[in-house]
Amino acid sequence: MRTAEEIEIIVPLSDRSEQRFPKLRESQFDVVKRFSDSEPVEFSPGDLMFDVGDHSVPAWFIVDGAITLVGRDGLNQETVLRDLCPGQFTGELQEIVEGRRSLSSGRAGPDGCRAIPLNSNRLRALIVGSAELGELIMRALILRRIGLLERGVGPVLLGRTGSADMLRLQAFLTRSAYPHMVLDCASDRGRQLIDDLSIPACDMPIMVCPCGHLLKRPTNEEAGAWLGITPQLDKDAVYDVAIIGAGPAGLATAVYAASEGLSVLVLDGAVVGGQAGASARIENYFGFPTGISGLALTARALNQAQKFGAEIAIPLFATGLDCVNGGEGGDAVDLTLSDQGSVKARTVVVASGARYRRPDIINLKAFEGDSVHYGASLAEAKLCAGIEIALVGAGNSAGQATVFLAAFVKHLTLVVRGSTLAASMSRYLVDQINALDNVSVQYCSEIVELQGDRHGGLQTARVRDRGTSTVWTLPIRHAFMFIGAEPNTAWLRECLKLDGNGYILTGPESGVSPSTDFRHHLQTSMARVFAIGDVRAGSTKRVASAVGEGAAVVAQIHTVLERDAQISATIGRSRSAATLVAG
Repeated sequence: MRTAEEIEIIVPLSDRSEQRFPKLRESQFDVVKRFSDSEPVEFSPGDLMFDVGDHSVPAWFIVDGAITLVGRDGLNQETVLRDLCPGQFTGELQEIVEGRRSLSSGRAGPDGCRAIPLNSNRLRALIVGSAELGELIMRALILRRIGLLERGVGPVLLGRTGSADMLRLQAFLTRSAYPHMVLDCASDRGRQLIDDLSIPACDMPIMVCPCGHLLKRPTNEEAGAWLGITPQLDKDAVYDVAIIGAGPAGLATAVYAASEGLSVLVLDGAVVGGQAGASARIENYFGFPTGISGLALTARALNQAQKFGAEIAIPLFATGLDCVNGGEGGDAVDLTLSDQGSVKARTVVVASGARYRRPDIINLKAFEGDSVHYGASLAEAKLCAGIEIALVGAGNSAGQATVFLAAFVKHLTLVVRGSTLAASMSRYLVDQINALDNVSVQYCSEIVELQGDRHGGLQTARVRDRGTSTVWTLPIRHAFMFIGAEPNTAWLRECLKLDGNGYILTGPESGVSPSTDFRHHLQTSMARVFAIGDVRAGSTKRVASAVGEGAAVVAQIHTVLERDAQISATIGRSRSAATLVAG
């Protein structure tokens, strides 16, 4: 039997209708009934059961009758997605997360319908509790999301193609796997929408939601809040573990911790996937002989974490850590957030990774966003079609981006400070780059200045030979920076022990005396705080290593939580004894 991943590779989506909309057998439907707390609900012909934008819509399992699913975009265009019959069910990935807005509407068929509702908690319980139905339903939900992405339902982004704000919003929605449509303001449809809405240029880009709401130049936080991507956190909740960072390390922790029954919160101030999520193709990740993009890998991990009940809050920054109660004395750690105040967790895992260093290049900041990029997604690649570009870097991320972008551009110049790629890049990437006719590598070189103007964009780069100091001009329209790494730890400097480069020290290196306090190798100088992945000093900077640390840290978290339980039990026994003595 082929796995879901193998089927996804070899079978076009259009040929997987039975997998997208499976029909349950009677015995399977009996299993569904055991997970429901409701009797079948009856709807009259044509009744609106749920609408686009409704919160917390359950998955409806049809007993009798039919349901028509309809999608809608920001232009108020509706598309019939499917007519469902008895034995089938509604829902896609939104339905496994509490509080999310529905991306489609559903009406009872011409003869009405009778259906059993499963809310997000019960739907997840069914997926996890039944091996047979879990695979069938989860595959269907994922394939339906892919279908919505292809159809462009959801909000419309209208603005200038390639502008910094448009690229930012596109990246946010794409990395969140949220269906949307992009309209260039210079296109016929774009100009028509501008006229219809009377939008001045200063308000663009805009996001038009299917419900008709319009956001002008929204931040990622505003877009996430309105679309329901960012949840409203429970201020009274105390999570077993709060994870800072939604890259491979953080998502791996979320999957393993949530699957073991821990309450999990994942926070990230940017997008899902971290640096790895921007990798065009990872060829050497275990178990994927044909390779996999960073976006696909981290999207699967996100779905998996949410399946087990992990709460994902993106974009939401952690801005502070309670340095006092995070130690041995307190029973929880306070995390201050960029929005929504603060949250409490019994343990914290810092998996905030690293960001690419901004090189010291004249005029770099003036072109950032429009012509200078720190990631290479399909949106950036389309901007580079048929033109000349430069890419700075010599690591695996730089190599993956080079191979990906080469398929779009006229010519790519890879600018490398060192004399070889072999010292910092995997051999398979070096071989692929050497085989590309439209890629040239400039060794022992660095870009020192970018030239152009606001209207024409980037035109040329001044490149210096580090050996001879000769400076020459390279005609380019876009530049990509994949150089160095700086850990995202500025907000932790007052609380945790860091090394000279800002990476978090863990285990015996954390500065805590082993004679007074044992430290697990992923535990920081604060007993309830752990560090994993690229942000940890001494870690191997690879996706597989980050995932491994994400799995390993869960066992260490359990020891802290078990110690808490033992202390609570001891206190409880002492109080009981004191009560008896007093009595």
